[in-house]
Amino acid sequence: MAKDTIGIDISKAGLDAYWHSREEARSLPNSAEGFAALRDWVAQNDDVLIVFEATGAYHRGLERQLGLAGLQFIKVNPKQARRFAQAIGRLAKTDSVDAKMLARMGVVLDLAPQGAEAEDVHELRELMTARRALIKDQVTAKTRLATAINPLVREQLCRRIDDIAADIQALDKVIAQIAKTRGTLDERIRRLMTIPGIGRLTATAMLIDMPELGHLDSKKIAALAGLAPMTQQSGKWQGKERIIGGRSSLRRAIYMPALVAIRFNQDFKATYQHLLKAGKAKKVAITAIMRRMVILANTLLLEKRDWQPARP
Repeated sequence: MAKDTIGIDISKAGLDAYWHSREEARSLPNSAEGFAALRDWVAQNDDVLIVFEATGAYHRGLERQLGLAGLQFIKVNPKQARRFAQAIGRLAKTDSVDAKMLARMGVVLDLAPQGAEAEDVHELRELMTARRALIKDQVTAKTRLATAINPLVREQLCRRIDDIAADIQALDKVIAQIAKTRGTLDERIRRLMTIPGIGRLTATAMLIDMPELGHLDSKKIAALAGLAPMTQQSGKWQGKERIIGGRSSLRRAIYMPALVAIRFNQDFKATYQHLLKAGKAKKVAITAIMRRMVILANTLLLEKRDWQPARP
């Protein structure tokens, strides 16, 4: 457990850092030069924990370099960080204030460092992000083509759709090559594919979006995915349970596979029908199946076994 913390507020251009015990602040560029300066600043301080928010594309370079340098870090949810700031009365929001707040958050909540991801996971995530962007472009182009009348517009849209399909195919090829060169990843993908409804692309997406699969218990993995129902209660008032936060990209990746599993996995089908008969909405029932799929995937990887149909 780290004894000291450095909070870092990340923007597209810069890193605003605050060292809690030293009460020292620095502003660094969000670039290779800034990462090198940060490593030099933290050098020979093995007990320091670096705390930063998940900010999409902007934090990935920092996370990658911290992992390569072997430095301790924890990536926190922005909502969690904002609630902590409100709890301690920090209502102002500037880069320097946020950095100081993150450093204090690490100390007060006694945050533990997360494990660094393998280099190929970062590369696969970048490829998968590019693929998802292409899928959106493909859907948009096909929607426009369905209503386009002008011959030139239709020709351009058809050409664009073909180009996107070729780009997606190229990405899929590279993703598969990377997975195969890392035997353990390819074996984990193969194991997930034994679950009805999960194909290679979905299995790969699950492991990229949630590399923690197979390393945590069922409750933690469901909460991390954002598929654990949270109780809404205050006094005598009892609200409906609902899912909050988690990995939205993972939930999108397994939504369609869950629908397939409801049709072809007898266990999931029976659970789904039971929930509907109990008066649950279809959306709630599908979410429950998605949760069971994630827990099942986690169990198979944890126990290093393939899925087997239940015996009659």
